[in-house]
Formats: sequence, C-alpha cells, structure tokens
Amino acid sequence: MLQALTHIGRFLAIARILARHDALFSLEYLKIAPAYVALARLLSKRNVAGRPGQRLARALNEAGPSFIKLGQALSTRSDLLGEELAQDLSDLQDRLPAFSGAEARRTIAAELGEPVEDLFTEFQDNALAAASIAQVHFAITNEGRQVAVKVLRPGIEQALRKDLDLFRWVARLVERARPDLRRLKPVEMIETIADTVELEMDLRFEAAAAAELAENFEGDPDFIVPEVDWGLTAQRVLTTDWVSGCALDDRDAIIAAGLDPLDILQKASAASFRQVFRDGFFHADVHPGNMFVTADGQIAAVDFGIMGRLDLKTRKFVGELLLAFLNREYRRAAEIHFAAGWIPVGTSIDTFSQACRSIAEPILDKPQNEISIARLLGQLFQVTETFAMEAQPQLLLLQKTMLVAEGTSRKLCPEANMWFLARPLIETWMMENIGPQARVRDTIASLSDAAERLPRMMESFEKSTQMMARGQINLHPDTIRALQGGSGHRPIVPSLWVIILFLVAIIVAIKFF
Repeated sequence: MLQALTHIGRFLAIARILARHDALFSLEYLKIAPAYVALARLLSKRNVAGRPGQRLARALNEAGPSFIKLGQALSTRSDLLGEELAQDLSDLQDRLPAFSGAEARRTIAAELGEPVEDLFTEFQDNALAAASIAQVHFAITNEGRQVAVKVLRPGIEQALRKDLDLFRWVARLVERARPDLRRLKPVEMIETIADTVELEMDLRFEAAAAAELAENFEGDPDFIVPEVDWGLTAQRVLTTDWVSGCALDDRDAIIAAGLDPLDILQKASAASFRQVFRDGFFHADVHPGNMFVTADGQIAAVDFGIMGRLDLKTRKFVGELLLAFLNREYRRAAEIHFAAGWIPVGTSIDTFSQACRSIAEPILDKPQNEISIARLLGQLFQVTETFAMEAQPQLLLLQKTMLVAEGTSRKLCPEANMWFLARPLIETWMMENIGPQARVRDTIASLSDAAERLPRMMESFEKSTQMMARGQINLHPDTIRALQGGSGHRPIVPSLWVIILFLVAIIVAIKFF
C-alpha cells in the first residue's frame, strides 16, 4: 500500500512536469489515471511552442535520467507513437550538467583502491561530456598513455531503480486499462529497458562490449575501437584509450583534413554491414558524438553502453527483407514476414503485399540519396495494428540505429545512400548464407551434429535397456508388442538400427571424404 502511494505521488509529479511542457497528451492517450491527469492539467496548464514530440522530449529531459532513457527507448516505437513523434524523441539529447571533479576523484579512488594522483600523471577535473548516467574525463596514465575515464553519476543506481519500479507500475496499469495495447508488450518493453539499464550500471559490461567489438574488427584497416585498460576499470569506472578526430557528420572538417567524404561513408557503411549481418552485434548508439574520423581516415567508435544483438536466423530475414524492398519485390517481402512468424496465421499474404507496396513506393520513388530504409521499416511497423503483428524489440532497436546512421550519412555525403553502397556486401552475404551452397552446408552441419550426438544416444539407449531388464522401467503392453513387432506393428528396434547405420555412414563420409 505504501509503495502504491509512493508511485501515485511520483506519477502526479511527472504529470505536472508533462503539463508544464504541454505534453500531457502522452498520458491522455494511454487513458490511465484520468483524474490525476486532469488535476495536473488544471494546476499547470500553459501553451508551449513546438511540435508534440519536441515538447515531450523537453519534459522527459526535465524529469531526469530514467525518463531520458525511456524517451530514447520510445523513439524506436514509431508503431506506437507515429513517425513524427518518434523522430522528435530520437533527437532527445542525453546531456545533463556535470558533477564535480572532486566527486569523480572520490568514485575512482573508491573503485580502484588508490588515489587518482597515484593512478594518473594528469587528470582533468572538468568533464568533457556529461550524460544521464556517466561523464567522461581526460587523463594520462603513469605509462604516458592518453585515456578517457568514464565515471558513473553518484547515486544513479538507486534513482534509476526507483523510477523503473514506477515504469513497471504504469505499464501494468496500461495493460489493464488498454487491452488493445497488450500486443505492444508494455511490461516486456519496460523489462527490456530495465535489463539495458542494469548493464549500463556496471561499466565492466560496457568494457566487455568494447572488447568484443574490437575483437570482431581485429585487423580491420577502416574501423577501430579504443582498447580497454582493464587495470583501470571497475564497476563504476571505465578507462579506454583516447580517441581524437572530427565528428562523423562534420563534412567541412573531413574535407579540410584532406579526406573524401564518399570514401568515409563507404567505410562507415561497410562497418555497419559487418556489425549487423556478419557479427550480429552492433553499436546501437551511433549519434555523431560517438563516431569519429581520425586523421588517417579511420572510423573510430566510443561509448558502448547500448549494443544490439541479432541471431543468425533474424539476420537472414532482415537481409532478405532489405533486398526485397530495394528490388521492389513486395510479395517476397510479405512472404519473409510470414516465414519469420511476424504475421499471424490466416492473414492474407496478398493484402499484406499490398500494404508493403503502399508503404514502400512513395519512399523508393525518391532520388536514391533521399531513400530512407529506416523510415520504410518504421512505417511498416506502424501497420502492426491492422495486421495484429507483435512488436519485435530487436528489430525496433535496429531500425532506430539505422535511422540515426542515415541522418549522419546525409550530412556527411548528401549525394549518396549508405544502404546502396552496402548493397553488394549484403547480396554477397545473403548468397553465402542463404544460397544453394549454404543450404547444402547447413544440411551437412545438421547431420554432422546429429552424428556427433550418436554415442550419447547409444549410451542412453543401452542404459534404458539395462533398466528394463532389471525391472526398473515398466513399459505399457502396447509398447512391448510394438517392440516385438506384434499386433500388426512394425518392430521399433530394427528401425532404430537402420537410423543408426545411416548416421554411421554420414560420420564416415564427413570424416574421411
């Protein structure tokens, strides 16, 4: 009861913040706690300039770090909010005033067990960047290396967990008040945000993500990831090599450095392709503040707190879907949705093909450099209500990442399109993973796996036979007759041996031919 009262009080406070920014429409749409919403509007009503999404973004920024994270998550939900609102929320800047350098020094000393003066020959107290969860300081190690030191905000863990409890409470209210919104999985969405936040609360996880991405791109001449200094990293402190360069969207600075923007875009497109399709592990916070171009023309990434993963099956579906739209094969695009299980059984494939065409044609008819595949996917997600599609969180994060990447690429090289540049790579990858040779390879791999399991199957079968002989397992009379071949049944055991001999033949073929 006390917790519920706490949530109600906090909910009313947030409603008043939304009202001050003329953004109560977000709660009015959800149709929860209408009395509280009406009271907040009565107490704080005012007219504020800007589009609804811009007003909501400012309100969320005032509400604090948890609500900034919520806004960033909601910016991927064009199916829920509409394209314009989602786009405005995608511009939500994760920036807050910095906390003091003295506080950062105390955190570092507590986490690493030594004073900052003993760990670094130089440490700049003024933060270079401050976000909702952490801020970054420049430092020089005792070995003379320039590094970036990321430090969590004091008390951020407790503040975020308190707000996440409020989000869960509101999500449950939404599911009760709006059964029609259950297909959008509000509770599951909040739990996804909570899981992401939990990972961000331990900077060792971010360090591990950076190390994994660096490993994936080891030896790549065009894409670099700063090395983690594990000796200067702990739960609330992350230290990596310093990265210098100009922002990926700073076309003038790139040209001034003697670099070709189109060449840089090709490198960025290839890196995006390799992360999404080759590795299934991608940087999901690719705004220009996290992507730099070095003096040598390399793409350098920083800030690995938000990463996305796609399993191989989903990657294949996404690759096929992308090529189907680029080739205007709308029925194929519909078939991919059905094969992936994203469309309920019984839905007309012809009707869904028509929907795909109606969404894609206005976008694909534009000049190549203006075509937005991310916007196409965003509009496709908006038809989910018509076709009762379930939300796919992993695709929503990918769509959000694509949208930000496209915006950056247009500033970098307005005359080009990053997805058309990456198209040959995608087609080659698809042929290697879905073409005839890939199907043969996958079939052989499946048979090989089955053959590798054969000894365990035989051992299990032998143990079961021994247990039956000792009377430890009692079989139904019908099963016994089937094993003996009686009552018209074909004997099971001889059939089993045929299968076993077949698998043995496969092992021999794989091992010796």
